Amino acid sequence: MKKNQEKAIIAVKKARSTLDKIIDMMEKKKYCIDIVQQNLAVIWLLKSSNLSLLEDHLNCCFVDAARSGDKNKLDQMINEMTTVIKTAQNK
Repeated sequence: MKKNQEKAIIAVKKARSTLDKIIDMMEKKKYCIDIVQQNLAVIWLLKSSNLSLLEDHLNCCFVDAARSGDKNKLDQMINEMTTVIKTAQNK
């Protein structure tokens, strides 16, 4: 398992658990700001997980592509990273 993958898994599991809590809070018509705060916690957990996965990708897959000397593979990795960055900026 890659270095940060375990951290990413834990963050996603916490997010899943918090989402269940949010659904319950909404169904019970709990205070809106409390729900919003839990939503923000989920967003933070998913962003944290995403950064961990990206860090592993850059340190492993991307470095391997760069060292391989395969220009097509490296170009593909650069295009993938560019797409991910653009997607993250639009959200």
